[in-house]
Amino acid sequence: MPDSGLPADVPATQRLLAAGGYVADRQLATTIHLALRMHRPIFLEGEPGTGKTEIAKVLAAQLPRRLVRLQCYDGMDLASAAYEWNHARQLMAIRLAEASGEATDRAALERGIYDRRFLQSRPLLDALEGEPAVLLIDELDRADEPFEAFLLEILADFQLSIPELGVVKAATPPVVVITSNRTREVHDAIRRRCLYHWVDYPDAARERAILKIRAPQVGDALSAQVVAFVQAVRGADTFKPPGVAETIDWAAALSALDARELEPALVDETLGALLKYQDDIAKIRGAEAARLVAEAKQASAA
Repeated sequence: MPDSGLPADVPATQRLLAAGGYVADRQLATTIHLALRMHRPIFLEGEPGTGKTEIAKVLAAQLPRRLVRLQCYDGMDLASAAYEWNHARQLMAIRLAEASGEATDRAALERGIYDRRFLQSRPLLDALEGEPAVLLIDELDRADEPFEAFLLEILADFQLSIPELGVVKAATPPVVVITSNRTREVHDAIRRRCLYHWVDYPDAARERAILKIRAPQVGDALSAQVVAFVQAVRGADTFKPPGVAETIDWAAALSALDARELEPALVDETLGALLKYQDDIAKIRGAEAARLVAEAKQASAA
C-alpha cells in the first residue's frame, strides 16, 4: 500500500475487503479502488440484503477509519443529519452575560453565542471533523427528496457551510459510501457526484466463498446444497428473495441442528431463518421445498 494507507491497485483492494470477510468481484473492487484513489463518493444501489452496508463497515475496519453512520428515514432534516445549535446553552450564556454586566454590546454577544462550543455535531459534520472517517449514508432512498440537496456540498467539496459560523472543511476527505434499496429514484445531482455500482446477489461460487468465511462451521456439502437451494429460491416468484445475510443465518441454523445435508422436513422447519414473509414460506414449504432440495443435491454433486 502507498503511504496514504489506501490499496495500491484493484487486487490489493480485493484483498483488503477479503481480510474483512467481504468477498468482492472484480467490478465492485474496481469501483471501490477508484473511489478511494480519486476521493469520490461511492453510490451503491441494489436489493436489500446484498451487502451494501457491509462494504462501508469493512472499509472502516480495514483502512482503518472511524465509521460514522447516517441512517436515513422519512422526514429527516438538517438538524438530525448535520448539526444543531444548543439553544439551552446559548440562552444560559446570554443570561450569564446579562447578570455579569457583559451584555452591553449586543452585536458581540450575538456573535459569541454562535461559537463552535455551542454547536452539536450530527453525523455529516462529525465525519468532516476529527480523525479520518468512513461516512455511511445508509438507505438514502428512505429520506425525502429535498434532503438530498443538503448532501451536495459535502459530496462535491467535503465541506459544510454553516451560515452563523462559516465553512467547515475536512482536513482528510472522508470515504463516503451511499446506499439505496431503490424504493425511489435518487436524484441525478447525487449520482453525478459519485462512482456508481449495482450490488447484485452473488453467483453460486461467490456465495459459497462468503459462507466459508462468515459461517466456517458449516460443512462443505451442506454449504453447497444451501447455496444451490437459495439460488433457486431467488429465481422463484417470492415477495422478498433471501439476501446473503439470510443465507448465512440459515446455514448457521442448520449447522446448529447438526445437519450434514438438506432434508425436506428440516427445510420446512427452518424456513423462517431464510424467508421473512409468511406468503413466501407457504409458497416454498412442502412439495416445492422437496423438489428444490432434490435439485440442490443434484446441482451440488455435479
